[in-house]
Amino acid sequence: MIFKVLAIDKQTKARCGELQLANYTIPTPVFMPVGTQGTIKTLTPRHIKETNAKIILCNAYHLCLRPGEKIIMQLGGLHKFMGWDGAIITDSGGYQVFSLADLTKVSNGGVEFQSPIDGTRLFLTPERMTQIQNDIGADIIMAFDECVPYPCEQDRASIAVKRTLDWAERCLTAHRNKQQTLFGIVQGSVFKELRIECAKKLAEMNFEGYAIGGLSVGEGAFLMNEVLDYTVDLLPQYRPRYLMGVGFPLDILNAIERGIDMFDCVLPTRNGRNGCAFTSTGKIKILNSQYKEDSQPLDITCTCYTCQNFTRAYLRHLFLASEILGLVLMSLHNICYFQNLMQQVRASIIRGEFKDFKTDFLLKQPEL
Repeated sequence: MIFKVLAIDKQTKARCGELQLANYTIPTPVFMPVGTQGTIKTLTPRHIKETNAKIILCNAYHLCLRPGEKIIMQLGGLHKFMGWDGAIITDSGGYQVFSLADLTKVSNGGVEFQSPIDGTRLFLTPERMTQIQNDIGADIIMAFDECVPYPCEQDRASIAVKRTLDWAERCLTAHRNKQQTLFGIVQGSVFKELRIECAKKLAEMNFEGYAIGGLSVGEGAFLMNEVLDYTVDLLPQYRPRYLMGVGFPLDILNAIERGIDMFDCVLPTRNGRNGCAFTSTGKIKILNSQYKEDSQPLDITCTCYTCQNFTRAYLRHLFLASEILGLVLMSLHNICYFQNLMQQVRASIIRGEFKDFKTDFLLKQPEL
């Protein structure tokens, strides 16, 4: 992997770059749509490609439960299995340690999961999760980590940081496919000394990329930005920086301003399936009665298939009639919105005008 910083904004730490993987080149900052189980809900790979997305995220934990990494390997690897010819990043399952806490038992050795599908117990170690990701063939893979909830006592967060660092070393040792890029993950909840310790020690391990995890779990925007303020600069300058699970446009812009390069979130598709569209003038909740006879597209500035062919009135009709097409069209538009936002951000950084772009964006879309 090669990461090139092409431009840095004049007034902020925002940077525009290029992530060169073995088979793909990804412009940054980049937003990665989420296809947890090898599919982005309601959308085909062709749909995603038409949005100009270059990389998507899948989840190795969920894929090892169903259909299992052996089947994915037998059928040619994850790209071929899901029919996606772009880049793929896989999460290792560290977030599921947090989100499925009632079904897990964590120890220094690893995590015992009880499958939410059939109750089967599965013990996953850093070595096992690295092997699974090596086997299914993602382009970027994540170290196994322990994500704690918020609020969390400092002693509990300290134990998780020690495990995360130990597991990071074990993942590095277990990593076999050197065409894949392995990222380390910074944990530490909202405790400054823990975040600093974790970031510094991970940087010493010389990962090819670095993620900041354990945020957007209830701590709020102020604390998230505070963590980023003292964490980002501790990570190597010429390595990509990835803020995991953050998707609100304002949070993304705040993080880019602090030097973050990569983002993922289910927000665009989840909101789309629930009838909420992101537009250049703010959110549209398509079930509102004001759109009953509205002949406008969702967003007059958008060139996506949805906006070029369908009215707000038609989209509202689809949701009222419980037609699947409504979910497809709204999700497609939202993915396009986020890809267009990243394209505009990159252009503004190259011009040295990111701060002005952000100010203008918030004037037009203050609730985002």
